[in-house]
Amino acid sequence: MKKRTAFVGAILSLIPISQPLLFKTGFALSSSAVMLFVPEKAQAESANFYFDRAFSKGENGDYYGAISDFTKSIEMNPIDAVAYYNRGWNKGQLKDYYGEISDYTKAIEIDPEYENAYYNRGIAKKQLEDYYGAISDYTKAIEIDPEYENAYYNRGNAKEEIKDYYGAISDYKKAIEIDPQFARAYNNISFVKRQKKVNDNYGAISYATKAIEIDPNYSLPYLNRGVAKENIGDMKGACDDWRKASSLGNKDTLQWVREEC
Repeated sequence: MKKRTAFVGAILSLIPISQPLLFKTGFALSSSAVMLFVPEKAQAESANFYFDRAFSKGENGDYYGAISDFTKSIEMNPIDAVAYYNRGWNKGQLKDYYGEISDYTKAIEIDPEYENAYYNRGIAKKQLEDYYGAISDYTKAIEIDPEYENAYYNRGNAKEEIKDYYGAISDYKKAIEIDPQFARAYNNISFVKRQKKVNDNYGAISYATKAIEIDPNYSLPYLNRGVAKENIGDMKGACDDWRKASSLGNKDTLQWVREEC
């Protein structure tokens, strides 16, 4: 059982929700924009051209091409926080997490209230196992936008990694308070509650059941509910849940059913 609990933890704790590319329809020009000289205006329009083309490339999976075009856009307009943000996002798709962090940091320098840049920088830091750095960035995103449910959710994930289980539960509950249909958050509370340090298997069953009510085709709550039932000695109930999870494509529970049911 200990081996299974550790393995399942690795599955559930690495499900970040990242922000997508941000599209920009045009620059937010000040009233002095009407006094731009023609070359300056042409340069701004050219930066927009590269930005828009880069955005399209990123959406279509051409991450290297997107990075190249966002770089050209930034060269023409080096104070464009959104261009840095989007270049960082594309670097993240290529697993260049240090480059991704660098671009988000530059976006934040330009716009210190850029909550999505803090949020995505937190995800990149978590990929590099800098959990405390990730928590700090998620916290900053939440300070800017207290209704940012995904930031609470991912901060909970990072707290799981440092074994702050009660802190993780608190964050997942806050995410649910903002979005009562957040099945992943219910499922992750179930996972945390069945950990030996918390040892609330009945609570784990309750939260997994709620996740299933919201999304009956979500396999992980069946897996977690099954483990919690196993922990309280209900092997029949555990096997029933694992069979359901395996029918939804979960390979781990399929193996457990073969070995234990």
